[in-house]
Amino acid sequence: MKISYDPEIDALYIRLIEGQFECRTVRLNEEIALNIGPGEKLVGIEIIDAKEVLGKGQIPALKLENIQLEGVFN
Repeated sequence: MKISYDPEIDALYIRLIEGQFECRTVRLNEEIALNIGPGEKLVGIEIIDAKEVLGKGQIPALKLENIQLEGVFN
């Protein structure tokens, strides 16, 4: 999984599956879209106006729970 943020357009993208996929986009609302790939798998989530949608004017802190980070501290 990869989370990226583009400050120029205030967009956050959460890529759940690595690789190149032809996806269809399902818009949940004006700010949030889902990218659906082959086999109806969720490939990614795009959030426009991320600071407002997620963090009340700022990018929220990232908190991981019950996720082991492989090779980060080795």
